[in-house]
Amino acid sequence: MLWLQSSPATLHLHAIVCRRSASRYFAVARWIHEGPSTPLYESKYAERLQQKAQEQGLELSELRTRAKEAARRKEVANVKSARLSQAHPQRLNKSPSESVRSKVSGTSSVRKDSSPVKALESIINVQRLMSTPHTAEQISALWTTYHASRTAGTGRGFICASVPIKLYNKMLAIGKQYPMFVIPVPREGSSAVSPEGQESAVAHEFYFLQWDFHAPPLPPSATGPDLFSRVPPSNATALPQTATVLFTPLQEYKLRQSFATPYLILTFYPDFAQTHGIVLLRGEITPSAATAAATPSPGTPAARFLLSQIDAQLLAMGVQKFYLWGNESEDSSQKGDQKAEKLLRQFHERPEEFNWADLLEHARLTS
Repeated sequence: MLWLQSSPATLHLHAIVCRRSASRYFAVARWIHEGPSTPLYESKYAERLQQKAQEQGLELSELRTRAKEAARRKEVANVKSARLSQAHPQRLNKSPSESVRSKVSGTSSVRKDSSPVKALESIINVQRLMSTPHTAEQISALWTTYHASRTAGTGRGFICASVPIKLYNKMLAIGKQYPMFVIPVPREGSSAVSPEGQESAVAHEFYFLQWDFHAPPLPPSATGPDLFSRVPPSNATALPQTATVLFTPLQEYKLRQSFATPYLILTFYPDFAQTHGIVLLRGEITPSAATAAATPSPGTPAARFLLSQIDAQLLAMGVQKFYLWGNESEDSSQKGDQKAEKLLRQFHERPEEFNWADLLEHARLTS
């Protein structure tokens, strides 16, 4: 699931690789075009070249000319290919978290359509839920029960919730406006220094979050979605966009940028937004590399993950704190909402005014 957009540093690195590849192509083409410098080359292969020229009905000089022209065309094609690669850098085939999760589960989490998000139909039986009457509360209970049964009945590695569509639309709008932020997670028992050099009474680990938005799913039905339908859903029947939120330790993100491994991926599924007024939330904690190498599946109780269940819950709550303003939040206060909005705006619009101490204080008061 990181899916993180390519940063300027990544694009620069890709351009360097392309230039090096182009240089390598030029060197090979030049070698073909000019031939080796040793004078023994033609005498060594003269008989073979003469035989090839006779087979093609050409003079030896004409064969050399055609070979040089072919080398020139190949060099031009390589130049065009290198320039296209610089202008349109390719996306990584699979993020580190996807690679680890594929080793654990043995299956790919990528949808078969154009969306990179695993379809809800691959998790629960949407057709059966739509074929018989179910309330929003019943679907939410089934969603919770399903995830509690994962990892040998321990539920480790996953968090879940159901979000009212009104709250989801609110968070979606704010997430599009401010798609990145930093969430602190307390580490009890020791003091620490913030990224700005300010002392804090309690140690905190900072996680960088980033929203990403994908095409909305097809409306659910008892017969299943018609993937071959060429008629797009009208505005009246179109569902909200699917959204994901990726969490990566801030220090790792600083070092690796778009190659950093997300520790937690939140996915919002709006499939039941119109029929039941809810959006299903699924949080997937990335399993550790040791788990992927040691266990054949994540269904064993000994499975290990990069993040604890409590920390995953705190990060998910952080999304609610900073991306749900106003009276829509059940436990919101006007003062707390104003503080969260101010911090989020400063982070994006006035970063020189952003204060890490204010962030820690707000996180402490709202925890």
